[in-house]
Amino acid sequence: MSRYPTELLALISHLKKLPGVGRKTAERFAFYLLEWPEDEIKKFANQLQTLKEKVYPCGNCGSLMEQAKCHFCDVQKRDGSILCLVSSPRDVYAIEETKVFKGVYHVIGALLSPLEGRSIERLNLEKLEKRLSEHPIQEVIIAFDSTLEGDATALFLKQRLDKLGIKATRLAFGLPMGSSLDFVDYGTLEKAFTGRHHF
Repeated sequence: MSRYPTELLALISHLKKLPGVGRKTAERFAFYLLEWPEDEIKKFANQLQTLKEKVYPCGNCGSLMEQAKCHFCDVQKRDGSILCLVSSPRDVYAIEETKVFKGVYHVIGALLSPLEGRSIERLNLEKLEKRLSEHPIQEVIIAFDSTLEGDATALFLKQRLDKLGIKATRLAFGLPMGSSLDFVDYGTLEKAFTGRHHF
């Protein structure tokens, strides 16, 4: 790739950081962007530049928001007695598509994985436990990926919730082992929610 101009090499290098994008795909994307009209490139660049200013995590639940008020924390429209634990803001949208869950969410930000350096400190438990102590939450649904990391994190958090005297349930049948929530179809995810169980 040394034959490419420096700026193009830099763009390809950035594109390769996207998940699932290898060298060849990054090159294809870069050359495709070169064919865009200049005004489209400027709009795209501006959107990237202001993305984190306009879309940011809610300080309470960790879901994404773009206004002063978080849609997912509105207890006037949602059931504040049921809290769903997810590992990523992306999972919130996958669950919302089922139209089954009417409670509130809490994003822990990561799943335990000692091999990748993700320890208990990454789970931001202080914020979760503070929220549980300040609100009348009767049930916590643990909705993590059906992976070894998801299972380990779920078991760890269940032990913490047991000590707090809060009922914990986990998504039920329909989730194949090794699957991520954002790749599961909405019908399967709906069944997993309605059939959740104690563990």
